[in-house]
Amino acid sequence: MKTNTLASSSASGYGTAPVFFTAISTILGAVLFLRFGLAIGAMGFWGTIVIVVMGHLVTIPTALAISEIATNTRVEGGGEYFIISRSFGLKIGSTIGIALYISQAISVAFYIIAFTEAFSPLFDLWERYAGFALPRQTVSVPALLFMGWIILRKGADLGMKMLYLVSAVLFIALLLFFAGPAIDAGDDPTKAPGNNFGFFNQSNLFLWFAICFPAFTGMTAGVGLSGDLRNPGKSIPLGTMLGTLTGLAVYICVVWKLSESASQADLVADQLIMSRIAYFGSIAIPVGLAASTMSSALGSILVAPRTLQALASDGSFPSSRLNGFLSKGKGKSREPFNATIITFIIAMAFVLMGSIDMVAQVISMFFLITYGTLCLISFINHFGSPPSYRPRFRSKWYFSLGGFIMSVWIMFMINPLYTIVASVLLSALYLFIEHYKKDEKGLMDIFGGALFQLNRRLRVFMQKNTSAAGSEEWRPSAICISQHSFERDKVLEMMKWISHRHGFGTYFHYIEGLYDAKTRAEADRVLRQLIDMQRGCGNSMYIDTMISPSYTSAIAQVIQSPSISGMENNMVIFEYDKSQPAELLRIASNISLAKAGNFDVCIFAASSYPLRNRFDIHVWIRDTDEMNTNLTILLGYIILAHPDWSRSKIRIFIASALNSSEERENIRRRIETGRLPITLANIEIVSLEPGLHINAAVAEHSRQAGLIIIGFDYDMLSDTALHFDGELDKVGDILFVNASHTLSLT
Repeated sequence: MKTNTLASSSASGYGTAPVFFTAISTILGAVLFLRFGLAIGAMGFWGTIVIVVMGHLVTIPTALAISEIATNTRVEGGGEYFIISRSFGLKIGSTIGIALYISQAISVAFYIIAFTEAFSPLFDLWERYAGFALPRQTVSVPALLFMGWIILRKGADLGMKMLYLVSAVLFIALLLFFAGPAIDAGDDPTKAPGNNFGFFNQSNLFLWFAICFPAFTGMTAGVGLSGDLRNPGKSIPLGTMLGTLTGLAVYICVVWKLSESASQADLVADQLIMSRIAYFGSIAIPVGLAASTMSSALGSILVAPRTLQALASDGSFPSSRLNGFLSKGKGKSREPFNATIITFIIAMAFVLMGSIDMVAQVISMFFLITYGTLCLISFINHFGSPPSYRPRFRSKWYFSLGGFIMSVWIMFMINPLYTIVASVLLSALYLFIEHYKKDEKGLMDIFGGALFQLNRRLRVFMQKNTSAAGSEEWRPSAICISQHSFERDKVLEMMKWISHRHGFGTYFHYIEGLYDAKTRAEADRVLRQLIDMQRGCGNSMYIDTMISPSYTSAIAQVIQSPSISGMENNMVIFEYDKSQPAELLRIASNISLAKAGNFDVCIFAASSYPLRNRFDIHVWIRDTDEMNTNLTILLGYIILAHPDWSRSKIRIFIASALNSSEERENIRRRIETGRLPITLANIEIVSLEPGLHINAAVAEHSRQAGLIIIGFDYDMLSDTALHFDGELDKVGDILFVNASHTLSLT
């Protein structure tokens, strides 16, 4: 990763004041002068207050999150982008950073378009005397070019001096507005001031919110100066929070003053209604509007190029030549000269084609995505509790979570289609960046801490609240150990089927030997190889390794290991190759360990045939094998739920020496009570002739079965083991089942 070299010890070395003034001058901008009067006229006093409160339910948690994250890391150039990328990694940081930069660049155009509205009286005079209307671009284009020339020639130092000047003009205009009298209604009762308090029009609430939301977005503008601050960890929290709270207070006062001083009719009719209320309003308000929009544009043009420069310094773009061009700085303070040129080109495009309301809605969506992400970062850091997260300023996790939820909810309420499109585009951008930044920190790394905390709490909760054994609904939590993972992988498929929907599986690759550095290294290599083999297979089982001096000690260790699923392991699956019957003897001598732990025991006998999962699952039941019956049927149902068996069905064979239909009716009732998808036509009684073993019947009826499930008696294991081969060599894969207790199918 290329290190960001926009050091915080730049030549300018700003303090807290520039952060505050950049934020407040961007907050108190175009929407304040041009759209709040219209919003009050359309929505009423209380409707507009709701918009202000909703906006700050997003921006205040975001300001707290930024303040918190900024005090946890050394903040360099790039502001919000730097915070996101150093918290979420360069993959996510680049994705959000590009979206953030675009919104900042478009903001320049938004404020320049709004700046042009300050000249509305002059445009009206021109149209009255010249007989034709001038396009607004006759002012906006020269204004943008002039501001660009100033910034490119003099850099951030002169920009800051202009920022202080226009901020002073802005506050003077606001003071004259608050001191001004109410509009005289004359004899018209419909124009009586103060009639905005009596109604709350809820229609088009989110449309007006989208138009007004850019009024609140300036609170993060000062963060973009992070690379030019002496002490970002102090100046960013203080300046950002002070600017946000000051903006909230001013907006509430402005809404009250407009509602009290003008009628609904006047507010709807005149977008510059403030000029009719303020002292010297015909001059003060247009000048204040020009100052506010110019200061907001200056704030944006100081921030956006620095975001782009930081993105390029981190190699966020696929072309090294493009990264080098955009990251290039001018002078000792590394002014983002090239990035500023690109920003002006983007802003000029929107100035030439965009209306203020359209651009406002575009900006709102981009900023809501960014703010929601920042709140999510803060929440995940709180929830995940990484030891390295030690901010000097701490917010609360519920503020951050609330800010994230509000951002997402408002985006969907404004326009669900745009929200989905924006999410898809961001996802596509992330995948594109991930393609050429494979080694960087990504989504899985970010959510690892949160998932760890969630898993830890769930496991403790489940352990404390687990019902007594036998009273809870049974589901398989199977463990399997084998040292033949690479020679035969059918048992891995079996574990995948069992753990797909209804259960959980843990597979251990057994390495025989003593635990030392050599076997540990081998275990790590094998584990990585097994995980890579199973990647993309869509299975839900957990894979690990077990080093032990003997097979018996390995089984003893495995059956005592806790399940990561949070539920106790309840089934042990042994596996062997039917062509190597000697392996079965080793299994038989170790089953007692599993039975001592009250585990259900399965023995998977793999055949030389390939997997036949397009064929049926045959479940064999003996009329003398009551305890295993329900488990064999239930395992057949659980395995059938896997997509590999989507073309198959379960067939049940009842092996009976009595040829009794009572057993068939008993099985039918169990299946009906358990609501299992097995029809009566798929239940068949197989008569066993005297002296005929069930294995011969299985070999006759299930030769083409995809999988055979059959119970076995543990007490007669040594005798049964003699029959695990022989006739059964002629059929495919078999799962022998022995239940520790009788399960219920309901």
